[in-house]
Parts: sequence; C-alpha cells; structure tokens
Amino acid sequence: MSWQPSASTSVLQQRAEIINQIRQFFLKRGILEVETPLLAKTGVTDPNIHCITAEFELLGTSQIETCYLQTSPEYAMKRLLAAGSGSIFQICKAFRNGEIGRKHNPEFTMLEWYRIGFSYQDLMQEVDELLQLLFNTGKADRLSYQQSFINYLGIDPLTASLEILAQVAKLQGIIIKAELTKDDWLNLLFSSLIEPKLGQEKPIFIYNYPASQAALAAINQEDPRVAERFEAFYKGVELANGWHELADAKDQRERFQTDLIIRNQKGFKAVPIDENLLAALQSGLPDCSGVAMGLDRLFMLLFTKPTIQEVISFDYSRV
Repeated sequence: MSWQPSASTSVLQQRAEIINQIRQFFLKRGILEVETPLLAKTGVTDPNIHCITAEFELLGTSQIETCYLQTSPEYAMKRLLAAGSGSIFQICKAFRNGEIGRKHNPEFTMLEWYRIGFSYQDLMQEVDELLQLLFNTGKADRLSYQQSFINYLGIDPLTASLEILAQVAKLQGIIIKAELTKDDWLNLLFSSLIEPKLGQEKPIFIYNYPASQAALAAINQEDPRVAERFEAFYKGVELANGWHELADAKDQRERFQTDLIIRNQKGFKAVPIDENLLAALQSGLPDCSGVAMGLDRLFMLLFTKPTIQEVISFDYSRV
C-alpha cells in the first residue's frame, strides 16, 4: 500500500484537459449538463452487473435503509428526459461490485448522454465524431453482431445451438464444465475470441445485439431477433455501450422481472425494481437514444497506459 497516487501528475493534468474537451464537445451542441444522485434506493436488476450497497441510518432512530451506489446514472437521467429536460449529458462516478483488474476498478468515471429524436444509428455517428476528435482517427467501422461471429468464428450467433457454441469454444481451447445458457456462451465467445481483435487500426461499432441481450434497448422492428443496441471498441477494448431507448413501461417491467428470475437461478441477491423509472416511462419517455462511455478506459488508450490504475488518481488498492 502507498499514500502516493496511482497516476502521475502529468497524466492527471492530461486527463483534466481531455475532460474539458469532452465537456465542450457537448456544450457546443447545446446539450444540457446534469447531475443525478450517486446513491439510490434501488439498483439494477441486470444479472451481469452487481451493485455496491450502503446503509443509511437516520440518526436518533433505529431506521436503517439499504441503498445502492449507482452502476450508471441511466435511470435518473431517463426520469429527467421524461420530465422534459431535452438532450442531456453527465460526467460522473459510477460503481460496480466484483469488478477489479487491468481494465476495471470498483469506482470509475462515466460519460453518459441522451439525444432526443436520435436513432441508435444517429448516436453511433455522434460517438464516432467524439472518438475521431479525441483519438485523431478516421471514421469508425461498423459491423453487426451477427456478422462479427460469422467473420471471426464461422457461426451465426442468432441460430447456433448450445452444442455448436460449446464445440467452437472447445476448438479454441475453452473448456467449461458448468451449464451455460446461450447468452452465457455468446458472451464468453465474444469477450474471449472476438473482442480482443476489434478496432486495432481505428474504432469499430458492433451493433444489433441479440434481443435476449437487449438490456434497456428497443427491439428492431424489421428483425425482432435483434435489439437496437451497439458497443464501441478500440484496440480490443470496449469503450461505449448504447441503444435506442425502450419507452414501454410494461415491457420494461417484464424485463426487470425476467432479470430477477435469472438472478435467483444464478444465486445472486434480488434487487428492488426501480418503480420511479417505470412511472417515468409510463408518463412518456421521448423518443431518444443514449450511450454510456467509460472514460478511464478511454484515458488508458489515449495515454497508452497498460492498466486503468495508471490513469486514475487513487485506485482501489490505495483508498
């Protein structure tokens, strides 16, 4: 352990300059900067994301409430959108439990923004413009999720059986004895065999993820097998995750309930459903698309550092 920062002063200075550059990118477009709570009474139901909990005790009473450090400002920002905020952006801290390593820290900095009237294709274009500005690269490539599996693994992820997915993994030296769902296999194959190869020369967008991995994205009306969701990668690192926002409160509640069933099957703790978000959707979410970008990973690439710890002032080992 050390009291010293994990990032050098020069890196922190460069970081501050880039954050200012990002802020100006949005302000010049007339997008409102907002702040939302980091602490909330609900977390996220997504079985692949785990919240860090905190306790709030009302002094002088025995009242103790379990609260959640937010894994992203998404739910609160959507409530602002439903209240008429217009297009908005936020640069804030976010927290995720169980995530630590070369590209992960439990506390990290996130850029998240929402654009009214934008399709997810429109938003990909704006993300591309920001990445071109920061990295001084050419226009990003685009590749569907389906085509990425065909190109790199020779299989169609939308039709492949569990047996085929397991065979492909085995041929690549990946042996898993536990029972996996199809999405588990797809996530494993994508993260292990495809993601490291993506965007080596310039950023690339992978889009139209399977509908079963829609998260809070709308389903594609022309091909209901896929969701209108995208991720951005550069030099094998995931930088951003975005989608055309689901606006149907009933559909969103059903997805939350399905998440809770999966969490129970995997032995994870249940998380309260965010009724405030559902009420906001019920009142009317404007047609929009949104995206979240991990800034610490972006700084890793910009400053050519091998670990996330070298671009944040104090990593988890020093707090």
